This record gives sequence, structure tokens and C-alpha cells, in this order.
Amino acid sequence: MSRAPLMPMATAVWLVENTSLSFKQISEFCKLHEVEIQGIADGEVAKGIVGYNPIIAGQLSKEEIALSSTDPNRALNLLVNEVEIDSENKKSKKYIPLSKRQDKPDSALWLIKQHPILKDSQIAKIVGITKNSVTAIRNKSYWNYNNLNPKDPVAMGLFSQKDLINNIEKAERRIIKEKKEKEKLQLNK
Repeated sequence: MSRAPLMPMATAVWLVENTSLSFKQISEFCKLHEVEIQGIADGEVAKGIVGYNPIIAGQLSKEEIALSSTDPNRALNLLVNEVEIDSENKKSKKYIPLSKRQDKPDSALWLIKQHPILKDSQIAKIVGITKNSVTAIRNKSYWNYNNLNPKDPVAMGLFSQKDLINNIEKAERRIIKEKKEKEKLQLNK
């Protein structure tokens, strides 16, 4: 079964107004009756409908319209853009149960103590809390700091060991880059 274009009536209006295609070609392409296309051309059907350009929408090419305009028996072919979504690389927010959400500040404290090279923004992103909360925990000014117990977020299932390693490696690269820039500045003085 062949597919109709997006917004077939508006597409038919545009094709009637902007091409020299036959009513039959337009009706077959838009999956509308030929009498409806005649009515669009006469101004009796689709009053007030703004034409929808199928070229801009990626449903037709200028070449396709040109080929069919020269041959009234040639049908228009709808361009179908099949978009393939790679599910492996697609990041999605992982649902964290209410019972584990209270462990996020504990996890942030654990990361601050175990991996002090991580930036507050990195910890906030990986744990899933605000940067301000991480900064407050680091400064010991968090509203509930006295009740926090450092807990390994990987063991609790907040994120994977791979995520943790990637963030640590990123922090190490940042530190090396900052050292090189500092040395460069000192040499230029």
C-alpha cells in the first residue's frame, strides 16, 4: 500500500497552485479524489487552506515534479525518509525509585571523599542532583550534612562503574591540561 504525503489537502493546494501536474497525478499522489483536486483548482474546495510545500517537507524533489510535469501518465513518487535510531547510543534517564533518591546526597559525599578530583558539576550530573547541593555538601553547609553517610553509588545502582571510570578519566585529563597551561604561563613570564 502506498502512503499519502503529510497533510494531503494542503499539499494538493500547493501542487495545484505551483505546478503544471495533471489533476489525476495530484489526486493519486495525495490520495484524494480527482473531483476534489478539480474543486481546489476552481477555488470551491479547501478555501482558506494554506498550501504545504512537499519539496521543503522532503516528500518530493524538484526533479520528480519536473519529470512528472513532462509526462502526464507518470505518477509522482513520495520520498520516504527512513530514519534509523540506534538504541545503543541513545541515552535515557534511568528511573530511580523514591527509596534510592534519598541516597543521592550520600553518594555525592562518597564521591567527594573518594574522588576529590571530580568537579562539582561532574558529580551533580552523574548522581543526578543539583550542582548547588554538591557544592554545599563539599563545603559542609548542606542542610542535612550531619546525617549524611558516604555510600558507594555504584553499589547502590545509581550509575555504572563504567560511568564512574569515564568521569574520573575526564577529570584526570582536565587536571593534566590545566597543569600544562599553568607551566606554559610560567614559561612565558
